[in-house]
Amino acid sequence: MNAEKKCNCAALCAYSAAVVGTFLIVAGLVWVMYFYTRPEPLGEDRAAVRRKTLADVRAADAEVLNNPNYVWQDQSKGIVRLPLKSAMDLSLRLWQDPAAARSNLIARVEKAFYVPPPPPNKFD
Repeated sequence: MNAEKKCNCAALCAYSAAVVGTFLIVAGLVWVMYFYTRPEPLGEDRAAVRRKTLADVRAADAEVLNNPNYVWQDQSKGIVRLPLKSAMDLSLRLWQDPAAARSNLIARVEKAFYVPPPPPNKFD
């Protein structure tokens, strides 16, 4: 009986050491991957470039949204970019009749995003 307890204690110690060792190996791998995958800190020059890019994007967006002129978006398809105020007025006027506006909207979307079918294969 004493030998049986000694054997169980040795097996329990071996299993415990294996589990603790496994956790230590995983913790070490996580620690190493943390340092290998961490990005470089942003320097002041990189932050300045990002601020300038953000300002450029916002200025371009504001110019498109607040442009008082009509601009061709795609002249071959007849798509014009309207000023925001004109677009809102046009939407209010067109949506007085929802059924007609819905069919008009669907027709315009199909026209804007129409992709012609591929040409048939030539057989020799």
